[in-house]
Amino acid sequence: MIEYRDVGVEVDSYDQAGRSHSQQILRNITLTLGQRRIGVIGANGSGKSTLLKLVNGLMKATSGQVLVEGLDPARQGRQVRRLVGHVFTDPMAQLVMATPLEEVELSLRASMPDRTRRHERALALLASRGLAALANRSVHALSGGERQLVALTCVLAVDPKIVIADEPTTLLDLRNRMELSRAFDEMDQQLVCSTHDLDLAARMDRVLLVDAGQVVADGEPGKIIALYRETMSRATMSRAAGGQGIRV
Repeated sequence: MIEYRDVGVEVDSYDQAGRSHSQQILRNITLTLGQRRIGVIGANGSGKSTLLKLVNGLMKATSGQVLVEGLDPARQGRQVRRLVGHVFTDPMAQLVMATPLEEVELSLRASMPDRTRRHERALALLASRGLAALANRSVHALSGGERQLVALTCVLAVDPKIVIADEPTTLLDLRNRMELSRAFDEMDQQLVCSTHDLDLAARMDRVLLVDAGQVVADGEPGKIIALYRETMSRATMSRAAGGQGIRV
């Protein structure tokens, strides 16, 4: 369970003349996220990634409170990070070892100190994702989809309760997007996923539409996605006429 209680995020910013000012990234976010699969959609710069980064303390709220299973990431970050795994847009941002096997073994090191058991478990986890043949290949020789599946395998190796995925299909082709979607479907963990892939969003139990730092719509995927398409079309015409943003 993830709770946002009147959450706001404000950051320092600079204008073209170099003058500093505060910029509101999120405002007045009050949500309870309990569904198994939750999608977050919206335009670039709308606040989707910030909303997700609050869950495991990668960013901190400047007002209000975020709770994850009753814990505050701002004050209890270590405990929260044991519960929450994060899958980044670019898997190379989180893959640090030479091969997939070494990556998964690294994830298991704290919970499985015996090297032989850790090695066997890592091989089994890679095999469960169809990656056994790639276990000892350089991560630099993998496709984008293979890297993303390795990153997900590493996250799931520590058995988190919640997985946060920040635009995980952005760099993937259709086949690999389908593979990652299937992997998400098979997970037992709660998934909160920001995405521009509306086919992926349609597979969720609930979808949030974010614009200008606020959740402007929330509900059944088909309805919210249709609303997003409509409002983006309207926003495009509005910008052409000198306006901006989404109005619902």
